[in-house]
Amino acid sequence: MPRPRTLTPIEIRILGSLLEKQQTTPDTYPLTLNALMLACNQRTSREPMTDYSEGELTRALDRLQESRLVWKVFSGRTAKYEQNAADALTLEPEERAVMTLLMLRGAQTAGELRTRADRLHTFESVAAVESVLRGLTKGEEPLVVELPRQAGQKENGWMHLLAGDVEIDAQPTAPVPPSAPRHDLEGRVARLEDGLERLTEELEKLRRDLGS
Repeated sequence: MPRPRTLTPIEIRILGSLLEKQQTTPDTYPLTLNALMLACNQRTSREPMTDYSEGELTRALDRLQESRLVWKVFSGRTAKYEQNAADALTLEPEERAVMTLLMLRGAQTAGELRTRADRLHTFESVAAVESVLRGLTKGEEPLVVELPRQAGQKENGWMHLLAGDVEIDAQPTAPVPPSAPRHDLEGRVARLEDGLERLTEELEKLRRDLGS
């Protein structure tokens, strides 16, 4: 799967947001510029949080269209945007889910990815996520890289390579004691974030329906 040109943070956020909304709210996809701005700057399931302006998004969208990673389509007189990155990268559904999360939230462990992928794709186990990640490292232009284990983590992290190669700190970290499991807490936080995101999307849809 060929890697595209090195992307900027705003371009990655745009593609990640389009990928997410295509998978989670297909009835409101493709996205208008305003809906895309809300998706990029939403306060849940995004790391880091951003406050991109309409002008910044428009310029980034122009670059992505030149690279054929985004298409501009029209619904009546309204311009909308859809991603072409999944096809350009030849991603399978499970790969699309993993890449979406990495693009929206940065480096994560396989366990974190499995917990947060609930609305995108159902992974039966952490091993299933790791298998997908290993597959994304294959070929001449891998799309992800495995990171050294960080202090306080029981798993190695993973990061996408769409912004270029990642500088890896090869220094070993101290082993994590058995008393430091985090998956239960991560799962609870992820479910709370998903619930808040659903409420935000429903409110935005209601506003559109009411014409406000």
